[in-house]
Amino acid sequence: MTTIEFDTKFNKMSSLLHSFAYNLTKNVEDAKDLFQETAFRAMTNRDKFRDGTNFKAWLFTIMKNIFINNYRKKMKANTIIDSTDNMFYINSGKNAVSNSASSSIMMDELSKMIEGLDDSIKIPFMMHYEGFKYQEIADKLELPLGTVKSRIFFARKELKDVIGKSYDKNALLSR
Repeated sequence: MTTIEFDTKFNKMSSLLHSFAYNLTKNVEDAKDLFQETAFRAMTNRDKFRDGTNFKAWLFTIMKNIFINNYRKKMKANTIIDSTDNMFYINSGKNAVSNSASSSIMMDELSKMIEGLDDSIKIPFMMHYEGFKYQEIADKLELPLGTVKSRIFFARKELKDVIGKSYDKNALLSR
């Protein structure tokens, strides 16, 4: 395809490209920038276009890829990586005293709830909690892997139900 033919085809597609750019960006100025970048890339890479292929699809693919790349760049630019040390005690003074009473009460309650579980689901659950892998638990208890996974699942489900009921009961009592 000659340069004149390429430019003629591109000019016929320009209104469609403008519309597509606006649909992608939802902003007039960003759409103009996207169109301009697409035109530049298409013109500089016109030798890569093959006769007999869909010219419109080729242009739209270029535009879509530019948009996706720009979007990814923006998302990376908006990501803030905080590499500073956690300095949240700076203004707390030197006499800060930690109080773990509420967390120890919750752990005591949770331990009681776990103790209330049936041994068939409590033992695999506790082994998983202690860091054993599913396969290690299955080997140690001489159970199929799927059985171990489902028992741990059922233990979690039962604990969730017990915690939910406890929460509902405490909410009613605090009224």
